Parts: sequence; C-alpha cells; structure tokens
Amino acid sequence: MLILVANLGSTSFKYKLFAMPAEEVLAVGSADRIGQGGSSWAVEAKGKKAEGKVDLADHGAAIDLHLKRLVELGAIQNIAQVQAVGFKAVHGGPISGAVRVDEKVIATMQQFADVAPAHNPPYIAAMRAFAKELPGVPQVAAFETAFHQTIPQARQVYAIPWEWTQMGVRRYGFHGASHRYIGTRMAEIAPKARRIISCHLGGSCSICAIEDGKSVANSFGMTAQSGVFHNNRVGDFDAFAMLKLLKAGLDVETIFKRLGKEGGLLGISGVSPDMREVEKAAAGGNERAKLALEAFVESCRHYVGAYLALMGGADAVVFTGGIGQFGKEIRQAICARMEYAGLRLDEAKNQAASGKDEVRIEATNSKVAVWVLPTNEELIVARQAAAVLAK
Repeated sequence: MLILVANLGSTSFKYKLFAMPAEEVLAVGSADRIGQGGSSWAVEAKGKKAEGKVDLADHGAAIDLHLKRLVELGAIQNIAQVQAVGFKAVHGGPISGAVRVDEKVIATMQQFADVAPAHNPPYIAAMRAFAKELPGVPQVAAFETAFHQTIPQARQVYAIPWEWTQMGVRRYGFHGASHRYIGTRMAEIAPKARRIISCHLGGSCSICAIEDGKSVANSFGMTAQSGVFHNNRVGDFDAFAMLKLLKAGLDVETIFKRLGKEGGLLGISGVSPDMREVEKAAAGGNERAKLALEAFVESCRHYVGAYLALMGGADAVVFTGGIGQFGKEIRQAICARMEYAGLRLDEAKNQAASGKDEVRIEATNSKVAVWVLPTNEELIVARQAAAVLAK
C-alpha cells in the first residue's frame, strides 16, 4: 500500500511517500512560503531530485504540483497509485488516536482551531485539497494527543472550576508522533531503558516522560502554545498577566496573536525565531539574545528536573528535533549540573555528534544514558494509517 504522509504548517507542506508494510520511503518533498509568493519546492525520488521556485496560492496548489512531480520522477506511474493519505494532525479535542477523516472529524478540528490556530486550519485545508485531487482515496488523521492518553488524570487536570474541565479544558499533550517514535525506537536499541525523558526541541518544543513505553507526562498543556517556549510561541504564561495587558489598552485578539507569533525566542531576543540566528547574535554580544538562550535552557531544565522527580530518576535522556539533534551547546547547557541525578555528559562526544545519526553522548561514568536520536514522525503516522485501513 502506498501511503503519503503529510506534515503541514500554516505556510509549508512536507511529506513522505511510504510503501507499506515494508516501510520503504519512495519519495520526500516539501514546499514553503505557501500563499506568500516565491515558494521554494523540492522532490526527491528514485535517486533523482527536482526543485524550483513558483508562486503557490494555497496548499491545494502545492499538493497538485507535488503529485505531478511524483509522476514525472517515476515515484508513481499515476496519482491513482496513492492509496491513502495520512496526516500528523494536532488537535481534535475529544477525538484522539488515528481515525478516518470525515466531515465529523473536520468539523471537530474546526471547533478546536481557536486553540490550535497554527495547525488545524492548514490541515483542514489540506484534507479538503487532497479529497479534491484524490477523490475516493481514504485519509487518516493521526492525532498528536493520542500518545498522551496514558498520562494519569492528576497530571491532565487544571485547578479550574470543574464545569470548565467538563468542557474539555485540560492538558492534552502534543508531539505524540515524535515521542511515540522515541519510545518505540529506544525499546529496540536500549530495551533496558524503562524511564526515558524525550526532549523534542525545534521550532516547536516539548519534553515527555516515558515509562515502560507509555507517556506519563508532557510539557504541553491545553494548546501547543504552552510548556517549554518555542521559536515564536510563548510557552508557559501566567493567565492573570492578561489583566495588565488589557489595562494597557491591548485587546484580547491582539494579545493572543502576539503571544502566538511574537513570543518565544523571537520575543525575548528581538532577533529571530531561528535558534541559529539567536546563537549567532549572542556570540556577537547581543544581550537579549544571550538572555533568550539562557531562558530557553531554563525552560527545558524545569521539565527535565520535574520528570526526574516524577519517575524517580531516568535511564535515558533523548534529544531529538532540529535543536535537539544539532544544538550542541544547548544540549550541554541542559545537561549541566545533573550529576546529582547520575547524568554526566561527555563534552567530546557531544561535540562530535552530527545530529544525523543515533549516538550516545554521556560520559563513561554516567548512570544515565544520553542519546541524540533523529525522530521519524512520518513513519509513525504511516504505521497508524496502515493499521486503521486494515480494520
């Protein structure tokens, strides 16, 4: 079965084409700046690569372009060979797990678009676009929240009026595909590691406590704007600070828009939402950039420390995602002063890690293994989609 797994952003489209159950990747592709003009696109398949720049008005245009390029490069003979589309969907509220996409699923995602504004709208648009391009081809939404259904209720609830909890206001947890992959992969390569702290650090960041393969805590809350702060999203934030902003004359819509787009690394540094640019500015003496790096590390250490307490220690700490895999100084700073927990980093191994391979970077006398491990969210979604369609 050929399953195309889509990973959407508000202005981006990435995907992998899998042959299942062999789990063979037949093609990968991407497009950026969708709806902004001058989109860069690329497709790799059969040892060939095609790329270029073009104006893509919306996600439908990007999907149409890529399906045609897949045929041209020989990944498929015609678009009818694509037998299913899987989505790494984010927030379905009461809908969790992997489910077939229908109008009920789309309507529910629309209801939760207000708390997932950067994610749900582009996924809904892509689902409709794929339905138009590939009529009759089943679609499966694998919701990010599913992996975290094993979190005990005491770690899900907020201390709010109970009727709000009954309305669905609680901690859900996200990045489920990535953390599920880390848990699954670690069971294969380090089966004795029962207690794992998975650090998915990238444009979006979260930390997850995994015990015996199951999520028992996640830094995200009700929305993907919470927890460890992100490239341009606020992370943890005192809700009552809103009163100060409202009294200053800001309206609610503006406040939430800026928290979701002008917070995080960008908000503190004033430089960029890109960690590499912030590190460059900090190295050049920019004090706000230095503060952004320090605050990011503190945000991560807060959750790592909490999960060490929660699980009574850890057998492994795993770094994944763009920052987790390639941010050598960030890894070193997060792991500093962790000797009390039996964790000691080997600086030479840490610096030598390419970020592209599965490697251990702890010192020989460390009681806790430290891994750099590339995630594979698309593979998890492909597996989930295949399982749903096999029923």
